[in-house]
Amino acid sequence: METFYSALVRRPKRVLAVFLAAAALCALLWPLVSVNYDINDYLPPESPSTVAIEVLNESFPGGVPNVRVMVRDVTVPEALEYKAALAGIEGVTAVSWLDDAVDLTIPLEMQDTATVETYYKDGAALFSVTVEDALRVEAVDAITSLIGEDNALTGNAVSTAVATSSTVTEVAKIAAISVVYALFILILTTGSWVEPVLILLGMGVAILLNNGSNLIFGEVSFVTNAAGSILQLAVSLDYSVFLIHRFTECRRVAGPGADPAKCMVEALTKSTGSILSSGLTTVIGFLALVLMQFRIGPDLGLALAKGVALSLFTVFTFMPALVVAACPLLDKTQHRPLLPSFGAFGRLVGRIMLPMAAVLVILMVPSFLASNANTYYYGAEHMFGLDTRLGADTAAIEEIFGKSDTYVLMVPEGDTATQSALSAELHTLPAITSIISYVDSAGAEIPPEFLPENTLSLLVNGGYSRLVLSVAVASEGEETFALVEQIRAIAQKYYPDAYYLAGQGVSIYDLMDTITADMLKVNLVAVAAVFLVLLILQRNLLLPVILVLSIETAIWINMALPYFLDKPVFYIAYLIISSVQLGATVDYAILFSDRYREFRSELHPRAAVSATVSVVTPSVLTTGSALAVVGFLMGAISSNQLLAQLGNFLGVGSLASLAIVLLALPGLLYLTDRFFIKKAAPAALPAKEANPL
Repeated sequence: METFYSALVRRPKRVLAVFLAAAALCALLWPLVSVNYDINDYLPPESPSTVAIEVLNESFPGGVPNVRVMVRDVTVPEALEYKAALAGIEGVTAVSWLDDAVDLTIPLEMQDTATVETYYKDGAALFSVTVEDALRVEAVDAITSLIGEDNALTGNAVSTAVATSSTVTEVAKIAAISVVYALFILILTTGSWVEPVLILLGMGVAILLNNGSNLIFGEVSFVTNAAGSILQLAVSLDYSVFLIHRFTECRRVAGPGADPAKCMVEALTKSTGSILSSGLTTVIGFLALVLMQFRIGPDLGLALAKGVALSLFTVFTFMPALVVAACPLLDKTQHRPLLPSFGAFGRLVGRIMLPMAAVLVILMVPSFLASNANTYYYGAEHMFGLDTRLGADTAAIEEIFGKSDTYVLMVPEGDTATQSALSAELHTLPAITSIISYVDSAGAEIPPEFLPENTLSLLVNGGYSRLVLSVAVASEGEETFALVEQIRAIAQKYYPDAYYLAGQGVSIYDLMDTITADMLKVNLVAVAAVFLVLLILQRNLLLPVILVLSIETAIWINMALPYFLDKPVFYIAYLIISSVQLGATVDYAILFSDRYREFRSELHPRAAVSATVSVVTPSVLTTGSALAVVGFLMGAISSNQLLAQLGNFLGVGSLASLAIVLLALPGLLYLTDRFFIKKAAPAALPAKEANPL
């Protein structure tokens, strides 16, 4: 490696030219990467609801209703005019209302009250609308313009359209503030005014390379698009910081007039192990997401793993050339340390490390149990709060019509007697308020040829009869999941393995079923893989156990807080943060243990702890606080509550990991010192004074 590094730093201009050209190319490719904002698209292809939607789209015009539109203060004729206007909007493939469920020539007072009030209540009309996926944003904007500010619309297509419109703006704000904060914290923790610019330039190149190369995936999810670059910045920042701190240390030891190229080669040689082990564990933590059946996991995991790998490559190639080329400028812009020495903090940790280690051990079991006892949201219904237009519209519709959703059940056409029996049993379920089907609308006794073709094609087509079920439940929750199971059980009774059920609640049920099964697998693989890498690199069994358990406890504490605060958790955020926090913050523990073992060759254990804390704190504080700030910014700025919660988890999780690494991990290393330290200063020798960076 030394030969490779020497070749790099001796030809800095060539290296810089190659990287800047590649970054420019990727900047041009980045806008070509499409973004998918529909969470349901990431269900496994073989899930029942996904298969049902495919069959439905092949057999019937329209599709599953994905928008509910409420218009206040309208008569029945006026509502029918709105229905016609909605149907005429580009991107709207189907609209259903009361006239599809009952005969409007009969007075409403003589109709079934539950059926009527599913669509028309207190002078308000509620339409079920199906919007084409490719034209979601345009169709939702057109519907909003049609109904005006005083009316309301909600549904999966609306939340997807809102996410599409708002995420780009919000991500730009988060990224801008994150870069400003990163610049600020780097100025505090580096010795030159130019160093922060060089570090951010290196990170910018790595991020451009990653985002442009995402074109190989064709498209990325909105989670990856929103969080990918920000996470890459926060997670990978420490690699450049570790390297520059080592470079500064090597130059100080070499003295004035030392060759910067030689000092950089020495810094690379000394820091490669720590940086590489940190990077590998981070990459593996992200790659564990690839094992998720829910395909947002592989989408985010592959993009982030690739991003960290490119950041590592950039740190070992581009950054050395950049720093050596900029050395004269670095020397001219040196400034006195802006942060105080952390020597006193190191001595304080030396005194409190054993009680803090005891606190960590005590918290392990209850935090683990609480982190697994949360209540969860699985779908998109709760992604936008009441302070947003979508959240307020959803609340307004539910205030009049209650919770509601629309399912589509498809069964083989013909045998109207069996369809009638099926419909009759479905009608016995209290949550089903209305059914539109051939046997309900026309009657089992009327032959299909007596119905107009345009009416018949909506109910019977492609070898299937369609039953449109209006249900008085939310799109997710225990009541919803129980109803989906009941409908499937009844359909299975009459049409064994020959029916298809689709709908928002059905998709979320399958989503819940899928990602719950992912949880144990992803977490176990992530922990086992990180442990294995550390075992190979550290060549010691106990040390990887201590490092991984410390960070896992930080994750459990992070995930236990919603339980004690009685706040539901987005399950996707829970799955993602478990891998992200492990991969992103185990670096701190690795760096701490590596520097501790270095100091133990000269110092006894307690002095080595104090020296390690004083040296490591600036580095981990830089990257840990950056990750925390990025997370809390996502939490504060994102109107999408899933992204906001993921951000808050990042913020709290990074602070928890920092606290455990700096306060409790020293005590664990001190207590187990003799099991992994081979060449060390005798513990009985007086402490030598450390020389912190």
